[in-house]
Amino acid sequence: MNEQFIPVFVNASNLRVIVFGGGNVALRKCKYFRSSKITVMSKNILPELEELASEIIVEEIPADVKQMIKPYNIVIAATDDKAINDSIRDDALSVGVGVNSAHGGGNVLIPSVLRRGSYTVAVSSEGRVPIFPPYVVKRLDTLLGREYDCMLDLMIEMRDRAKREFKSQSQRSEFLKSIIYDEKIQFLVNNGYIEEARVAALKKGGFVC
Repeated sequence: MNEQFIPVFVNASNLRVIVFGGGNVALRKCKYFRSSKITVMSKNILPELEELASEIIVEEIPADVKQMIKPYNIVIAATDDKAINDSIRDDALSVGVGVNSAHGGGNVLIPSVLRRGSYTVAVSSEGRVPIFPPYVVKRLDTLLGREYDCMLDLMIEMRDRAKREFKSQSQRSEFLKSIIYDEKIQFLVNNGYIEEARVAALKKGGFVC
């Protein structure tokens, strides 16, 4: 049976993450989880990691980490030694803790991310070709212009209005669909006529402008 990964967004501030390794790979992983509570364990640790981690453990990584990783939500195996990373990964999987390994085989993948003002896009090749997600993100960066932020801002306002005016979820859903897929409104937003798009959206719901 083939593994199937699904994208899920979680509140990073609620995560407890332990990172094994103190080099550049560990640093990159820590930057991704910078808003989480991070513990870093390694005999040698880059100074930059001390600014990102809540706790630093300057020790050799034990051969068996099953007990020490149980309080954590995610384990990161980020040493430069494949055998050590594989051992950490297997220990994490055996006790049911999510794990990402620099040498693969874990059940947590870290995607390439494009962040905009009000939305986020994540891309993963599911571990097959690590260079592919950043390539896609770079392309998306040129394709997703300011008009998408404007459309999202408009939809946030209209959703708030719909929650006040419509009693049923189906009414709210149909109202929002009628706006976001309307070619005239799309044209107005794409060309910077935001107030005109707003007026057209309000009229869709029969609201007084």
